[in-house]
Amino acid sequence: MIRKLFEQHYLSETEPVQSRRRLLQAGLGACAMLALPMTATTAHAAIKKPYEKKLSFLNLHTGERTRATFWANGRYVPEGLRAINHVLRDHRTNERTTIDPYLVDFLHQLQYRLRTNQEFHVISAYRSHATNAKLAQLSDGVAKNSLHTQGKAIDIRLPGRKLADLRSAALSLQMGGVGYYPSSNFIHLDSGRVRFW
Repeated sequence: MIRKLFEQHYLSETEPVQSRRRLLQAGLGACAMLALPMTATTAHAAIKKPYEKKLSFLNLHTGERTRATFWANGRYVPEGLRAINHVLRDHRTNERTTIDPYLVDFLHQLQYRLRTNQEFHVISAYRSHATNAKLAQLSDGVAKNSLHTQGKAIDIRLPGRKLADLRSAALSLQMGGVGYYPSSNFIHLDSGRVRFW
């Protein structure tokens, strides 16, 4: 059927059958040649790079930086989480804990929402109970049972971004607590229940 249509539209009735066959074979050969690169491209596109999640941090107290892949091939990457735990440790006592992976995901979603891969500037992340108690004596704004002591909270800013925009993006995610501290130039995020102040 296809051959018949091809012959009707592209070959003159006056040409000998032999010429028609050669032209048809040449045309089919050309089509096959054109299909090869497309097949190779399609096969190449099917081999996708594994989905990875990365975050970058600058600890403003220690000057330490990290850019860590914390998720790849459908699972958390222990080495990446360890790097994050290290840079987010209590800089006063040098103690570290396991940062809640949900909080790390919250930060990654915030980064995605803001369409950036810029590093977060960290004001405070994990706090030992001793550090938290000292800070609570100095300020009414420090909760005695702070989620910072459980590795479930972080105080951040993002250079070049308005703090209000950072807060709005975090609130829109509805993933946990969001605190707004414009006078101190940071927002608080935590992996507790959804709430804001």
